[in-house]
Amino acid sequence: MKRIMILNGSPRPNGNTQELIKAFTKGAEANGNEIVRFDLQKMNIHGCLGCCKGGKDRENPCVQKDDMAKIYPEYIKADVVVLASPMYYWGISGQMKCAFDRLFAVAEMNENYENPKKECILLMAAEGADADNFAPVKAFYEGLTSNLGWKNLGIVYAGGNMDAGAILGKPEQIAEAENLGKMC
Repeated sequence: MKRIMILNGSPRPNGNTQELIKAFTKGAEANGNEIVRFDLQKMNIHGCLGCCKGGKDRENPCVQKDDMAKIYPEYIKADVVVLASPMYYWGISGQMKCAFDRLFAVAEMNENYENPKKECILLMAAEGADADNFAPVKAFYEGLTSNLGWKNLGIVYAGGNMDAGAILGKPEQIAEAENLGKMC
């Protein structure tokens, strides 16, 4: 059994990213994994101040006091971090970037700013569907996991999904997310 933390960077409560998360969760729970999910759009999370003054309080390592206090303990305990986001301007959503930047406070708890070692998954819905469309996200995600020393467990690029719910007409994309969940 693994502890899986899902960061949902989508602002749409019934969008395509939501469907990927549901399918992934179904697969992961089938293996007895424990899932905790954060819908970042609904949370009060401020941008990183770049103050480099975090890491002193293990319960809430950032100097800012907001809803990241709910995420930090789960992040520290998680074996797997799932980044679920729609593609916004060939990158992750602002909600995702904002929350992920704030995780640096956990690295500040270590003398060498070392991040906890995790396994990671990317679930991404997008309008465009070809490899060129996903290339900037692929470069970002590979750079992120490499520099953090995290193990990439898999990626679901679900292209061709502009309108909310469009992914429901693509059962192969839903199945891909569920199968990735079953591999955890």
